[in-house]
Amino acid sequence: MPRVRYFAGARDAAGADAEDVAAATLGELLGGLAARDAGLADVLARCSVLVDGVRTAEPSTPLGGDVTVDVLPPFAGG
Repeated sequence: MPRVRYFAGARDAAGADAEDVAAATLGELLGGLAARDAGLADVLARCSVLVDGVRTAEPSTPLGGDVTVDVLPPFAGG
């Protein structure tokens, strides 16, 4: 089952540092998270997503059983 890790504002919106979410694709995972919570949906719309350390926005990206998905909101600073 994919492990989702939340950072900064995404962590605040999710109410957790991480969770395991059953999903076969990135689109299914993000859609399920957004449907679960409107506040999290707003944050997810602005976030970058890494799947096992590789940035992707492709909904059809497959998620294997031990994949890590990092949800990273925009960061300020230089």
